[in-house]
Amino acid sequence: MDRSALRIEYETHDGVRELVDCLVHSFEGISLDFDRWDEQYVKGPGMYVAVVTGPSVADFADPMGDNTWPTDRCRDVCLDLDTFFEAAREVAMTRDGALVVSVDGVVQNQMVRFRDIVPGALEAAEETDSEYEDWMGSRHMSALDTSRRPNVISTVTLSEETGRVTIFQRGSFQTFERSELGGQWNVDGYE
Repeated sequence: MDRSALRIEYETHDGVRELVDCLVHSFEGISLDFDRWDEQYVKGPGMYVAVVTGPSVADFADPMGDNTWPTDRCRDVCLDLDTFFEAAREVAMTRDGALVVSVDGVVQNQMVRFRDIVPGALEAAEETDSEYEDWMGSRHMSALDTSRRPNVISTVTLSEETGRVTIFQRGSFQTFERSELGGQWNVDGYE
């Protein structure tokens, strides 16, 4: 029996793509809303989200103490995007760690730190050296590496230093500097 015929292709699944779009849209809005990026000694909002399959990330993540998501106000990313945006904006300014979201959009309460991938932990087909860019800090390098894990569909980051939004998938990435966010609606980026 060919087990691959039974695999759900989450990377191209419409619902998962919509979920990642909701995350990116929210991160873009948070970045564009913050107007102090150019001030010295000011840290902007920063976030890191992993969209995962399966019931747990305990095999490769550790809790980040009291850093939690306000699930009492927002338990689902796309159900009420305005509520998610407000919660994400608050969390991006006040908490550290990665947010874990299941492929159905449900947000986990506990924020985490993903462990480094140890040599040999990934299947041989996925053993590739991720290319880090000069602009990547520890959050982005972790997101790149974490995106290579079999049950991680995508990771998304918002840089607290520049407002850049980056989508990582299977060890590759697409990044958008702040001037590129929001497309035609970003007046500052198109002046």
